[in-house]
Amino acid sequence: MADLNEKAVQAQEYDASQIQVLEGLEAVRKRPGMYIGSTSSSGLHHLVYEIVDNSIDEALAGFCTAIEVVIEQGDVIRVSDNGRGIPVDIQEQTGKSALEVVFTVLHAGGKFGGGGYKVSGGLHGVGASVVNALSEWLEVEVHKDGKRYGMAFSRGDITEGIHVLGDTDRSGTTVRFKPDPEMFDDTVYDYDVLHTRMREQAFLNAGLAITISDEREGREQSDVLCYEGGIREFVAYLNKHKTPIHEDVIYLSGAKGDAVAEIALQYNDGYNETLVSFANDIHTPEGGMHETGFKTALTRVINAYGQKNNIIKGDDKVSGEDVREGIAAVISVKLPEAQFEGQTKQKLGNAYIRTLVDAIVSEQLATYFEEHPQAAKAVLEKAMMANRAREAARKARESVRRKTGLESGQMPDKLQDCNERDPSLCEIYIVEGDSAAGSAIQGRDSRFQAILAMWGKMLNVEKARADKIYGNDKLYPLIVALGAGIGDEFNIDKLRYHKIIIMADADVDGSHIRTLLLTFFFRYMRPLIERGYVYSAVPPLYKLTRGKTQKVAYSDEERDKISSEMRADNPNAKVDISRFKGLGEMDPHELWETTMDPETRSLRRITLNDAIQADQVFTVLMGEEVEPRREWIEQNARYVVNLDI
Repeated sequence: MADLNEKAVQAQEYDASQIQVLEGLEAVRKRPGMYIGSTSSSGLHHLVYEIVDNSIDEALAGFCTAIEVVIEQGDVIRVSDNGRGIPVDIQEQTGKSALEVVFTVLHAGGKFGGGGYKVSGGLHGVGASVVNALSEWLEVEVHKDGKRYGMAFSRGDITEGIHVLGDTDRSGTTVRFKPDPEMFDDTVYDYDVLHTRMREQAFLNAGLAITISDEREGREQSDVLCYEGGIREFVAYLNKHKTPIHEDVIYLSGAKGDAVAEIALQYNDGYNETLVSFANDIHTPEGGMHETGFKTALTRVINAYGQKNNIIKGDDKVSGEDVREGIAAVISVKLPEAQFEGQTKQKLGNAYIRTLVDAIVSEQLATYFEEHPQAAKAVLEKAMMANRAREAARKARESVRRKTGLESGQMPDKLQDCNERDPSLCEIYIVEGDSAAGSAIQGRDSRFQAILAMWGKMLNVEKARADKIYGNDKLYPLIVALGAGIGDEFNIDKLRYHKIIIMADADVDGSHIRTLLLTFFFRYMRPLIERGYVYSAVPPLYKLTRGKTQKVAYSDEERDKISSEMRADNPNAKVDISRFKGLGEMDPHELWETTMDPETRSLRRITLNDAIQADQVFTVLMGEEVEPRREWIEQNARYVVNLDI
């Protein structure tokens, strides 16, 4: 009874005094992840995107032709545009300057039906105010109606009210800010990450010039990104290291009311689908209605063409998966009142956009095929070959299932499974070579660590279709062990381990094995990488011994540091340093302590910041073309460390 009475008292104490109201931008600083996704590197870069998106909205409205993004010394960001300039007059609802409102009030902006913008990416009106809240300081300068206006802030609070700086003969807005180190894990900007995003925006807005520069000492560089061909050039870029099967990039476009859609596509002779979609210049990695409309119409048009020209007989239709093999396509829609899922804007929900895209593709692609029969035939033949390969893959899959008894849940011989059955607590080490696998099996914690031994040279999936993969004796055990299938059949909910750790030697052969496995995961199990489930183990490079004391080092710098520390009490003491030649050399105890013990090991998580860039790198490194690979190696060789030849 005493416990019940105590709980009753606690329940009564939950009253209005316990409800916290966060004033102004306090909420952003309290819960930054709600507004920018995270306080890691991605959130840091997101600040820049929010400010640039406001300039892009001016371009969408037809008032901005140039944007400049600069990383200044100290990782200060400066974004300038030649748009109309943020309004500086008094905003009626608040009685404050519109400039102040934009930078200090959440959900304020010209994007809520006030007539400022018909189309915009900054849907929720939180961009400028959130950046302000998460900056150590922020300055804004507006050129408008012949005057230059300035305003300054610190962590969201006004430090200088709006004031006239002088006269001007141009219009536009410049924002300078320094991310707050109190809010972010790291405040160092990556030029390549920003460059990738700016290049994307330049492709999507034909003729818009975006200049990106790095002024930090030792990193000076600058690029002007401007593409008169718009998304046609985007598709040509996607196919840069691939071989197109028809000459033209096919371009389709149309509008209904204030909604506009444009699509560009070109097929290559590869087996992978690259479909990139945007709504109001915001990347929609999870697709949405615009992608659905495109896919449905593409499948229908290609089947209709095949049947009309008697290439497809009877009911032998090709599927959506078949018609998208080898496609590089960009879908860009611009629409008022865009409905995205969440502030991160991953998926477009407006149903009417599906109808618009479907109608454009259905009509214009059919016309293009009629006028370009050679291109149409090449596309259709590729889809039919994909269809045959898919059927072969199905048969190979069924054959392997029968041989391995997969239906009965039988696991591969090379797998030493763990006892735990909750995937979130399980990890699997993929180990090359029987000796290393033997040490790993003996050294592991069998409660939650599984070991899968790989051997010999694996298949390069960049040059193979799914039917070859299912029959491959190196890859199929891995597919069975993970339990989630591959390609379009991949189901992450069936995944048996949430940590997939590639453990290979720290030499050229080990790097090759890692690359082959990562190519496989990227092409056929991409959600594994997107969810952060794939890791690379970091085995030690050196063993240092002084008397009975032994330590390991993971780099040359660490080797020298540890060696010095071991001699601290006697500089003349002898420290034996030996290089580990491979995982198989380590005894089970060493392997556990250095590479497998969660308390002491190092793991590198494999991330996927830019799928387009990753796609190109895998194509260059693992594809058929030799010249791009040689160029890439020449350009990047200086970044290689610890190369063991």
